[in-house]
Amino acid sequence: MSNVPPAVVLLCGALLLPLLPRWARSLAFLLFSVVTLALLLRLEEGSSTSLRFLAFDLVPMQVDRLSLAFGYVFVLITFLGGIYSIYLQDTGQQVAALIYAGSSLGVLFAGDLFTLFVYWELMAVASAFLVLARRTERSRRAGTRYLLVHLFGGSVLLAGILWHFTDTGSLLFDRFDYGPAAYLILFSFSLNGAIPPLHAWLADAYPEGTITGSVFLSAFTTKTAVYVLARGFAGWDFLVWAGVIMAIYGVVFAVLENDIRRLLAYHIISQVGYMVTAVGLGTEAAINGATAHAFSHILYKGLLFMGAGAVLYSTNRSKLTELGGLARAMPVALSLYMVGAFSISGFPLFSGFVSKSLVLQAAELRHEETVVLLLYLAAVGTFLHTGLKLPYFIWFGPQRDLKPGPIPWSMYAGMVLTAGMNVAIGLYPRLLYDLMPFTVDYRPYTTSHVMETIQLLTFTGLGFWFLIDKLGGKPTITLDFDWFYRKPAPFFFRVTVVLVDSLFTAAEVRTLNLARALAKACANPAQFASRFLPQSNARGGWGLDDAKVFYDPNRYRHPVGFAILVVLSCFVLLLAWNLFLG
Repeated sequence: MSNVPPAVVLLCGALLLPLLPRWARSLAFLLFSVVTLALLLRLEEGSSTSLRFLAFDLVPMQVDRLSLAFGYVFVLITFLGGIYSIYLQDTGQQVAALIYAGSSLGVLFAGDLFTLFVYWELMAVASAFLVLARRTERSRRAGTRYLLVHLFGGSVLLAGILWHFTDTGSLLFDRFDYGPAAYLILFSFSLNGAIPPLHAWLADAYPEGTITGSVFLSAFTTKTAVYVLARGFAGWDFLVWAGVIMAIYGVVFAVLENDIRRLLAYHIISQVGYMVTAVGLGTEAAINGATAHAFSHILYKGLLFMGAGAVLYSTNRSKLTELGGLARAMPVALSLYMVGAFSISGFPLFSGFVSKSLVLQAAELRHEETVVLLLYLAAVGTFLHTGLKLPYFIWFGPQRDLKPGPIPWSMYAGMVLTAGMNVAIGLYPRLLYDLMPFTVDYRPYTTSHVMETIQLLTFTGLGFWFLIDKLGGKPTITLDFDWFYRKPAPFFFRVTVVLVDSLFTAAEVRTLNLARALAKACANPAQFASRFLPQSNARGGWGLDDAKVFYDPNRYRHPVGFAILVVLSCFVLLLAWNLFLG
């Protein structure tokens, strides 16, 4: 079993799941996750598997500490999401979630670019289903856009892989050198990582996904992008500032959001910005920071989407302007959500505090003062909106006379376990640090660091208190970068689809008419030719009367012997050519 890629267990589980009784599917979902985790724990660092396929040497599994660290948290969130979704009993979503998780694991352990590409595309299709499965008009449109964007990104990735293979003769997945092939691959990875301006698909699709689907969506796509960037592009300076822009950009757009899951989606962009910045720094400390923050982010962002999903499930509302006064009706959901909010905001004793500080320390070691300052600014915005604005206007704020329904026990169970992991990591950072790719020599709980963090959060809280009337949600539409391709979309659709279809239709009609005319002419050549000669007159002229023309095809058909003679002549000529001129 130690040579079996971990992705295989989840993918085989996805195939078996529909064959099981309905009552057993949720338990089987959890069992497949547990078996995969057991397999991961048995993998040895440095082990790999290889095979020969279509004259290519492939490495479907290659294990190191970086892939293992990401693999552990991917399996953990699959298990926690499975517990959260026990109530659902939707086979389609369960199968899609297993395929999504399995293909994401496949990307982590892929040792060659061909294997990576196959899993990459499978991941795109499975994740799109989790958006489409909500079965609303908005989710249909968002899911279609999501799928088109990621299939386009996959096409660019394939072009880069082929170019890279042409240049190097190798498909091994390792650090890339600068060049056109690397730029194409970097573009595809950046699209999945939601680096602006390639980010709009995330805030467009994640809020429209199913309640449980969005939990999985928040975990895999952007983190696999962080992983492949760390694997192939660590130390590229471009990524430092791309990550800083992400961190600020996501926070700014979160200010404008009214939908609670869209607000959380923009904060995914912001938090992934920390990881991309660390990858760009490229040092061992920075790669540890990117990995640790991805690990804790998956847990606390999953918890935040679980909390938002519980509110949506209970009230059928997802906008701040439609929510409020739910604290008494949903105290447990509020408490568990706040664990995720404190974690993402970097509160001491929570997971975000011990992971985010690794990124900041790596930037400080590189003397990137501007980077550190801007990342602290993004941290202020994160606490302001995810930690204060969102919970206040959901659970407190104006009363809306809502009558929330009961929340399934499995939702609470998933949230409790996820919250416990966030607290455990915050209390015992070594649980996280010991899994990192390189040795972590850092102590987050120094007096100066704790005091700086408390001061930052305190002044952010005071700012929220004074600006609370200005920070409420507003029922407006936020225009993001996708406006630049949505606005001209009807024109380009008419040019590239409608016009081209009209041209092909016209060509097809004319071709069919010509074929019919030729068929008619060949059926009776004499009658066809008579149309171009003067018609006979009443006294009988020299012209042909079209009505009296009779054509007997047997009269003009060559005998079979003639055809045989032609074929034999061709063979003789070919033989002579090969003997005398070949």
